[in-house]
Amino acid sequence: MIEVTHLVKRYGDKAAVDDLSFTVEKGQIYGFLGPNGAGKSTTMNIMTGYIAPTSGEVRINGHSILDEPEEARKCIGYLPEVPPVYPEMTVAEYLTFAAELKKLPGKERAKYISDAMELTGTADVQHRLIRNLSKGYRQRVGLAQAILGFPEIIILDEPMVGLDPKQIIEIRDLIRSLSRQHTVILSSHILSEISAICDHIMIIAHGRLVASDTPDNLIRLMQGSDTLELTVRGSISASRSLLEGLGKIVSSEVRPSAEPDACDISVKMEKNADLREQIFFRCAGQRLPILRMQQSRVSLEEVFLELTGEKNPVNESMEESMEESPEEPMEEPVEESMKGYAEELMEESAKESMKGYAEEIVEEPVEGGGKS
Repeated sequence: MIEVTHLVKRYGDKAAVDDLSFTVEKGQIYGFLGPNGAGKSTTMNIMTGYIAPTSGEVRINGHSILDEPEEARKCIGYLPEVPPVYPEMTVAEYLTFAAELKKLPGKERAKYISDAMELTGTADVQHRLIRNLSKGYRQRVGLAQAILGFPEIIILDEPMVGLDPKQIIEIRDLIRSLSRQHTVILSSHILSEISAICDHIMIIAHGRLVASDTPDNLIRLMQGSDTLELTVRGSISASRSLLEGLGKIVSSEVRPSAEPDACDISVKMEKNADLREQIFFRCAGQRLPILRMQQSRVSLEEVFLELTGEKNPVNESMEESMEESPEEPMEEPVEESMKGYAEELMEESAKESMKGYAEEIVEEPVEGGGKS
């Protein structure tokens, strides 16, 4: 349905898209996942014909987006990150205008508009000005514009950005319903959005495709080993003896626990290994109470961080805060900051006073032709 071959887009020396190739099959929801600046929006803009690539090719149902742009675009409905709506129009007026731009047949235009509003839940607000709609409803109007004429492929760029949780659930359900009749491609840098609704995930980093598979297969691909975490009441030497002679252990670590008179043990095991029963019986035999035991598997979030080379944002911020430990006291910078802030307030207040004084002079009525 869509074939992207050796796609490259450069801005000067920077490659926003770097030799990207993939195919999109019919009847699934595809997710473009990647950090900000990975090249997702640039790729979508090229696929829809908004910008030209530096090199490479995009074919939509066999039509080249460069050589046959009109034929290729007929197969695509596109919703950019910011919905291209006109606030001064009503919903019905805007969709009529969009239908004219898409050159939909006049006799079928009213039905296309009615069906699009029905599917996106905008029929009840069709006579309201778009400026008076909530962000969630404006997103729905943008989606109605994208599906006008019911093209085979719907491309959505960050469709849930800026929405509240209720609106996200509504748009997510709407995208699922669209997938019954369309192939849907959506981009996001938010992992939960992609994993919740997509059948197939393509992870992009630095303009390159680093992984392409189903969510389950991506996790399975990265699942080289499992980790067993437990807390045992006992000494470090006694805790270490629990692991002696056990096979299928890749690595292990024993460290003091926050629990009094206890140790935390991390055991990294070979793939498909399960040592929980053996460790349990060893603890029972040595009379070492188990306070906690948990086997963890790699998550889709960890797959994403591993493939994109991104750090865990929580850990990264903690590391930065630990590294930034100023030796000098903070009182002086705070005092200087407050002083500067006070000066700004005084300047602003003076400006407002002068402005009000000038307005009074201008507005004061002139009596008898004399000066005010």
